[in-house]
Amino acid sequence: MNTSAIAFRAEPRWRPAARAVTLPLVLLALWQAWAATLPADSPAPAPLRVVHAAVELVTTGGLLSATAQSLGRVVLGFLCALALGVTLGLLMGSSRKVRENLDPIIESFRPVAPMALLPVAILWFGTGTPTALAIVSYAAFFPVVVNTVHGVSRVDRKLVLASLTMGVPRLTILTRVVLPGAAPSILLGARLAMGVAWTAIIAAELAVGAKSGGGGSGGIGQMMFVFYSYNIDLNAIVVCMIVVGVVALLIDRIFRAAETRLLPWRH
Repeated sequence: MNTSAIAFRAEPRWRPAARAVTLPLVLLALWQAWAATLPADSPAPAPLRVVHAAVELVTTGGLLSATAQSLGRVVLGFLCALALGVTLGLLMGSSRKVRENLDPIIESFRPVAPMALLPVAILWFGTGTPTALAIVSYAAFFPVVVNTVHGVSRVDRKLVLASLTMGVPRLTILTRVVLPGAAPSILLGARLAMGVAWTAIIAAELAVGAKSGGGGSGGIGQMMFVFYSYNIDLNAIVVCMIVVGVVALLIDRIFRAAETRLLPWRH
């Protein structure tokens, strides 16, 4: 009996992209239609007004400068947290005595929200960049150290014992055996920490509501605070919110790409 072959047709490349933008475009159209019914002097944000505000903020350079200020603080605070978190995580995962002494302290502070420490940080460091760095480092530290300890605990102990048997120094075992074995968990912790750090810097700048000590921009969170407290420009605030979301997405994609490149066997 003859059977007809079913030809497999690959989906055109444009269809996934079209599906991804369809819902946002529909929501934007509904938003603009609703905004058109409002009075002309209404402060409510509207898509066309948001676009106009975005063009103005980009043209003046204020938005890019504020975003760069916040990103600089996040990267520096994240690097501090990464260095300290990975170091302590390796020591805690490799030594039971170190873990028993440090784990209660870390687990006691881990549930404390970074913003809860903001008043103390302001009293100690003022309202400039050092306070922002302290908040970011605190927020990013815990995902790094917890995931590093988890990664070290999953390293095959036979590899460690074999290295000890062959007389390999403990420091070499830590850097050549334990660290590579824990790398997937460390990268996951770093990715989570960077996301938390970006959220923390925006919240800290919003809460502080003051410029950095050098007289420059106080970051995108500071910009949102000014638009809310002084200008009451909701369209500009929406622009800042969009930038915060886009930057967070780009950061996540960068870490995913780095993980794929550094750990190709996991993908």
